[in-house]
Amino acid sequence: PGGGRLLERRVSSPSRETEVIARRLDAIDWAMDSASVAALRDMLRKVPDLDRALSRLGLDRGGPRDLAAVRNALGQAEELADTLEGLSLPPLLSEARDTLRGHDELLALLDAALVAEPPLLARDGGFIAPGYDAGLDEARKLRDEGRGVIAAMQAQYAEKAGVTSLKIKHNNVLGYFVETTATHAEKMMSPPLNELFIHRQTTANQVRFTTVELTELETRILNAGNEALEIEKRLYSSLRDAILAEAPTLSETGLALSEFDLAIGLADLARAQDWCRPQVDESRAFEIDGGRHPVVERALQAQGGGPFIANDCALTVAGDGAAVTLLTGPNMAGKSTYLRQNALIALLAQISSYVPARRAHLGLVSQIFSRVGASDDLARGRSTFMVEMVETAAILNQADDRALVILDEIGRGTATYDGLSIAWATLEHLHGVNRVRGLFATHYHELT
Repeated sequence: PGGGRLLERRVSSPSRETEVIARRLDAIDWAMDSASVAALRDMLRKVPDLDRALSRLGLDRGGPRDLAAVRNALGQAEELADTLEGLSLPPLLSEARDTLRGHDELLALLDAALVAEPPLLARDGGFIAPGYDAGLDEARKLRDEGRGVIAAMQAQYAEKAGVTSLKIKHNNVLGYFVETTATHAEKMMSPPLNELFIHRQTTANQVRFTTVELTELETRILNAGNEALEIEKRLYSSLRDAILAEAPTLSETGLALSEFDLAIGLADLARAQDWCRPQVDESRAFEIDGGRHPVVERALQAQGGGPFIANDCALTVAGDGAAVTLLTGPNMAGKSTYLRQNALIALLAQISSYVPARRAHLGLVSQIFSRVGASDDLARGRSTFMVEMVETAAILNQADDRALVILDEIGRGTATYDGLSIAWATLEHLHGVNRVRGLFATHYHELT
């Protein structure tokens, strides 16, 4: 889960620093070639969600299983660090490895204090390991031995009354009570048995009694049970405080585990789908050889269809000018796929992933703008054409010379010559004023 959240953060806010991108790509390079990756992947699968456990404990919404999650995550982090010991790692993963250790004291505390599989709620008790707290062990012993004494007392009462079906039971209303079937009611309430058994309740099929001895024993057992529970609650609070005292360094350990997870995951994807490492620099280059749309390609594979036909894209800019490719063709010719594919490759490169292409050289992109598809927003009084114009205006006002712009069918929501004029003006403005790298798909052959 931590790796998944890190990937989500990267996709929603890719880096614009070439040094950061290169460090992350070096981590994927290492994961592509390392012989230890299979063992590391198996270890990472066993890592609980450390960040979630910490946040639940911090908000006081946690329970014993969150304590156990922290313990298990730290144990797996130690194991991971041992496996990585002596390996030559790139800088990003080397720094991550160093933060996997350093929690020996907390790990030893949680190991000693917790049972292997704790219950969900602290109020259920039973999550502190035997031998950790002497007072708790004593209270538990009295509570548990009390159950043995109850069983012996039941056998003794059954013999005295001559009723083999006699049971000692417990509920939250009556506490402990002696129960027999209604057929024995007269016998139990007549001398000499009525001197020992004090009548409590009669139901349709059962009669219930208590005794002085049973009442005294109940008090002792209940006190021991409540005492054990109170001690466990107190110990839970102290363990929670010990974890929260180290929350900042634990968060760093969680991030380190996520870095390994993400690097290995992206390397697996690149290896399986034949992706390449992009060259990302400060230039305004945009050269993709043999680019593919990753989602469409996977869909074709799943359907057992033909291969995705790779496409090149060249939007390299000379000086501070613009580079816009104008794309025409009939419906279903692949224009939208080509537009999206190149925007996706730019996005993947800047989240520091390999990309679906034979070769890719990309100058840093500041923003990706897209105006694709037809949709209205009638609830806010916007027709299809109005939505298109508002989005186009946003692009024309915001795109700078490092932006990547993909536009599909500008001006189609109105009359032919009005639409052509809008598309023509938009294309000229993007090229001459914004000076973007862009792909512009249209049905207006006049534009070519």
